[in-house]
Amino acid sequence: FVAVTAALLRHNWYPARVFVGDTYCYFAGMTFAVVGILGHFSKTMLLFFMPQVFNFLYSCPQLFHFVDCPRHRLPKYDPKTDKVFASTFRLKRSETKRLGRLFLDILRALRLVQYKQVSDDPSNDTYECSNLTIINLILVKLGPMNEMHVTCVLLALQVLSSCFGFFIRYGISKIFY
Repeated sequence: FVAVTAALLRHNWYPARVFVGDTYCYFAGMTFAVVGILGHFSKTMLLFFMPQVFNFLYSCPQLFHFVDCPRHRLPKYDPKTDKVFASTFRLKRSETKRLGRLFLDILRALRLVQYKQVSDDPSNDTYECSNLTIINLILVKLGPMNEMHVTCVLLALQVLSSCFGFFIRYGISKIFY
């Protein structure tokens, strides 16, 4: 597993020459699941997936169609500046489900989305909102950046989350376990 992952990382580094597909994601996920279950540390394993769990929870309004969910939610690439920026979707607030409006209002209050009215006309209730993925959230918070920098930020987030998971598991486990 480590050898395959290292080779994939080497060839998938910027500029990517190969791309991770469903097969590798399934393979990696099942490897972690089996190790966690058979090793009897499934709770600890979940701590290492904090960014992925957050991404799922953050994406729920789109995944469960409380707000529009475009087919592709990846960041948009601008070849002129060689930067990626948060992708967006448009919605009519009057046509959005009540629960969807509530989710968006909460995310706006927490400043976890870019949300702006498309027109200056107050009668037009069309808005543009950043897609609800952790990659887009990073781009909303840190601004457009080069693909390599986005990758480094995501890797740093994963490493810091794993270190925090180790701290919870071995530093203050009496509180959580």
